[in-house]
Amino acid sequence: MTAPFTIVYPGTGADATPATPKRVPAHGGPVNPSAAAIERRFPGGVTHTAVSRGETAVTVRAALVHDVIQWLHDDAGESYEYLSDVTAVEHRELARPIEVVWHLRSLRFRRFIRVKVELPKGTALSVPSVWDIYKAADWLERECYDMFGIEFVGHPDLRRILLWEQYREGFPLRKDFPLRGRLSRSEQLRNALAANPEARYSMEELSIADAFEELPADMRRRLASGEKTGE
Repeated sequence: MTAPFTIVYPGTGADATPATPKRVPAHGGPVNPSAAAIERRFPGGVTHTAVSRGETAVTVRAALVHDVIQWLHDDAGESYEYLSDVTAVEHRELARPIEVVWHLRSLRFRRFIRVKVELPKGTALSVPSVWDIYKAADWLERECYDMFGIEFVGHPDLRRILLWEQYREGFPLRKDFPLRGRLSRSEQLRNALAANPEARYSMEELSIADAFEELPADMRRRLASGEKTGE
């Protein structure tokens, strides 16, 4: 039997009355104390810490990111119980690595921190999934995979979520992605007219039973098994 759920009221562990920050500098300012705590807990694991607009970002080594996020979630002195976003950033400078970013919030201590990992271009764009820590990572990681091509190792159902599964033009939020897509407008139109629109939905939504046979093999297996993860 699992332990009973404990309600966490925002700010119950904070030591100050909440107030709207004023005159927040664009760069610099007070550092979230969790940044120093990460450096103490994982010596050599932090490569960079920065504060922008009052928000702290900690860049950690890719091999440690799952351990760092697990610790931030579990440790009673940190209590980052809320994952608000998982995204990525590709900078215009071609030499700069792609960043994968996790936005974490501690409701108990009224803290916000960004945990980042840098992935050099030309290497495998993959990081550990944090789905086992935050179930909210399910769709967030799928969106990041869909738009940037980041592979989240250990995700239970990593596939596109905004674009259809047969989409082959690449990853739309990458800097090398052309504004009109990789295929010409005429090719896109031909593909759209040739595609069976009924093959874009789950079995429960199909109105034509024959369209099930046109779904990708892995999707047919998932639907036939009754699996609901990510649906």
